[in-house]
Amino acid sequence: MLEASGLMVFYENMLALNNVSIRCEKNQIVGVFGANSAGKSTLMYTLSGIMLDIRKKEEMSGGERITLTGSIRYQNQEVSDIKPSQRARMGIVLCPERRRIFKESTVLENLKIGGYLASPAQARETLDYVFTVFPALKKLKTRLGGFLSGGEQQMLAIGRALMAQPKILLLDEPLLGLSPLMQAMLMRTTREIRDERHISIIVTEQYARPVLPIIDYAFILENGSAVLEGSREKLMDNPDVRAAYFGV
Repeated sequence: MLEASGLMVFYENMLALNNVSIRCEKNQIVGVFGANSAGKSTLMYTLSGIMLDIRKKEEMSGGERITLTGSIRYQNQEVSDIKPSQRARMGIVLCPERRRIFKESTVLENLKIGGYLASPAQARETLDYVFTVFPALKKLKTRLGGFLSGGEQQMLAIGRALMAQPKILLLDEPLLGLSPLMQAMLMRTTREIRDERHISIIVTEQYARPVLPIIDYAFILENGSAVLEGSREKLMDNPDVRAAYFGV
């Protein structure tokens, strides 16, 4: 469904992604694990196309020069040069790191903003679904985003992404700063979303343990390079990976 090969991202003289290849098949949940600055967010920005906008902004301001190379194919179509807005219309939707909700808008307003790509019928149906999988949001729909807890904001961020009608959902560190109980709930819900909506999902995290129960396949990033890949069983059989990323 989505396959990237040979991705390289240079910030001036710094190499952020080094020949990274990754794939996510239909209805798969793929994990991407790595320490801080391993390249996880850069990978997600590149897959979603947002890196093209970042590069353009830097060019216009005379800032850092960013170079992108490699191939990204989605549903057998090359999308490397397609704008992020068009990729979103095609079904590649990013739920960014640190939520990035509209804090001065209500929960309901945030969700409706996310539904700008949906038809009225799709928006109504998806809104009902979001309130079904995240019932806490229904009770909070008139509350401003800035007054939500971290877990509630993450539920809202995922719900807003769902409103955009994704076919492949990119979740960038959705568990950052959350309690173990909230992490477990979000991962169970992520699996439900895959099963019920038939959405493929790529999720990045620094630590793999909370994500492990739901993934089908995973990639390990170190210093911008993909150093290992395999099923969760294969990764758990590797003692170095277990110590570094699974905490066991």
